[in-house]
Amino acid sequence: MNVSSARWFRAYARRALYGVAVAVVCVQAVAQEKLQEVVVTAERREEKLQDVPVAVTAFTPEALQGRALGDIHALSNLTPSVNLDSGAPFSGDRSVLSASIRGIGQDDFAFNLNPGVGVYLDGVYLARTIGANLSLLDVDRLEILKGPQGTLFGANTIGGAISVVTHTPGNTPRFMGTATAGEYNRRDLAFTADLPIIQDKLLSSISVSTLNQTGWVKVIPYPTGSPQGETPFVVDPQNVYPKAGYQTSDNYGGTGVTSLRAKLLWNASDKFKMTFTGDWSHEDQTALPYTVLGVYAGNLNASTFSTLYNLCISNNASTLPGAIAAAGGPPTGINPTLDFVNAAFAANCAKPRAQVPGLSIGGVPLLGAGYVGGPPGPFNYNNHPGTNYLGSNQPRLYFDYAAANTGNIDTSYSNGPNFARYDAFGGSITGVYDVTDTLQLKSITGYRQIKWNIGTDLDGTPETLQEVTDAQHQYQWSEEIQLLGKALGSKLNYVGGVYFFKEAGYVHDYVPFEDVLFIYDFANDVENKNYAAFIHADYALTDKWGFSVGGRYTDVDTSFLGGQGDLNGFLTGAILGTGPLRYFPPIPDNQTWHIFDPTAGVQYHFNPDVMAYLSWGKGFKQGGWTTRLHLPIASPSDARFSPEYSKTWELGLKSEWFNH
Repeated sequence: MNVSSARWFRAYARRALYGVAVAVVCVQAVAQEKLQEVVVTAERREEKLQDVPVAVTAFTPEALQGRALGDIHALSNLTPSVNLDSGAPFSGDRSVLSASIRGIGQDDFAFNLNPGVGVYLDGVYLARTIGANLSLLDVDRLEILKGPQGTLFGANTIGGAISVVTHTPGNTPRFMGTATAGEYNRRDLAFTADLPIIQDKLLSSISVSTLNQTGWVKVIPYPTGSPQGETPFVVDPQNVYPKAGYQTSDNYGGTGVTSLRAKLLWNASDKFKMTFTGDWSHEDQTALPYTVLGVYAGNLNASTFSTLYNLCISNNASTLPGAIAAAGGPPTGINPTLDFVNAAFAANCAKPRAQVPGLSIGGVPLLGAGYVGGPPGPFNYNNHPGTNYLGSNQPRLYFDYAAANTGNIDTSYSNGPNFARYDAFGGSITGVYDVTDTLQLKSITGYRQIKWNIGTDLDGTPETLQEVTDAQHQYQWSEEIQLLGKALGSKLNYVGGVYFFKEAGYVHDYVPFEDVLFIYDFANDVENKNYAAFIHADYALTDKWGFSVGGRYTDVDTSFLGGQGDLNGFLTGAILGTGPLRYFPPIPDNQTWHIFDPTAGVQYHFNPDVMAYLSWGKGFKQGGWTTRLHLPIASPSDARFSPEYSKTWELGLKSEWFNH
């Protein structure tokens, strides 16, 4: 660059920076002059946020983009009384949303359990927490409604509801793109566009994004100078027992997600319009990291699996009964039933690992195997090198804090299953017909399907002490018809309608514990149907006083076929000739509920900027069946649980002070 051009560049840069500074000051001044009017649909019709007698936190597209909020869970720190966690406990996948509002929600991702906070995409309810951590790319509005929303939003909203409204295509062509690079090979690309097809008549939009990043937790071996690293120990091959997948990796916490969202708006006439939406997501990445900070090996009365495993490898057949009693387990010679349990446990310790019908027998028995790491003792290889306990001279790993703690939260000894794969597509058709100037008919039809497959190693060690692999497949479709109107000179606003929802699917997950002392096999089929009718009305008695009342009647019909079993026959000490030990009888079960959710409230407007309200509402979360049994049951009805209910009184004040 020559001198003259350099001077020109510096002068131009100064002018450009001054222009940017002036522009920022002007924008701030305009923002301070008048608060932006936010429109929400918390009561299923468009209203100013200030006028809605519901506790709502709303985010505009400017707020979402300005804070670089990429998905729903990112809103957690910006919303009081709301917790949004990406990756429910031991799900291993950040697409799973664990949401709670005012302390009410659902942490578990199991198919037989329903969320406590409902998530809605363009008016369509998403029934599973899997995939509910939606991307916020090209979103027009996001609303978080606090408290039970049973009347207007229906089942499974006892904590509240989250409504995501995607961008509506415009008449003007619009193109936006972003690219982000960062640590751990982060490479994010996003593109959105408005593409008018026929001016004012047929409008479209599309959004595409891809997110890629290497995981930040590295898998490492034991240091050679440590008790766990100085002597080889046995780790049974991964493929000698069933899993929902066997993929591993050298890191945890990676990202590999591609998303596509499209919308088509057809303004058929001045009175009728239809909106078609579609979305698709594909995820293939490593599982979320789980860093073990501590291990509690309690007594047998607490049914701690780590205690059972450690007892097996540190005793032989003659010393095991006494060790069980010393650890707090049942003594022998007193109760025949407890003697049977002790004998079954000892037999299970003594048999080869992964003794599953139809699969190869892999690994050596646990009983008397000896161990590395752990406390001093006659079975500790570090204290007695060269001891040949089982003829293989290969001990097991003692499970305690030292075996799981790397001393660095960015590293892990876990090298088992490590993957998160998710495919989903869905769509909706929304039709709006203006019957008159004060009456509108609306239909929302939705369909969604998800396939999900994860594997995560939770124990912090190379042994198969606690690993979870899971496969789920779900589809759902719903139809809602609404009638929205005004009457009595617009003093009365009302919305009523009918709703139908159906979902079906299955889950199959494998949970081996403590080097396959147990192999819990969960195979469940679920079907849910929901029929509802609702009405809600607001009446302005005077300029200051207003009242609201509503109710929703819901019929729920749910069926379940449980298949939980123990593939390793722990209770019998051997594999049954008829197959694995079943915990659930292979009999379908059905439950139905008839539930009414009312709501009522009163509002007082001190002036156009200040409103107080008092409301009462009720909601419910669907019941079902527990699927984590420790003993077989005689009938599926023994595993039933009833719906949850929430009733809330709320006193609130909404205000704008000094135009803010």
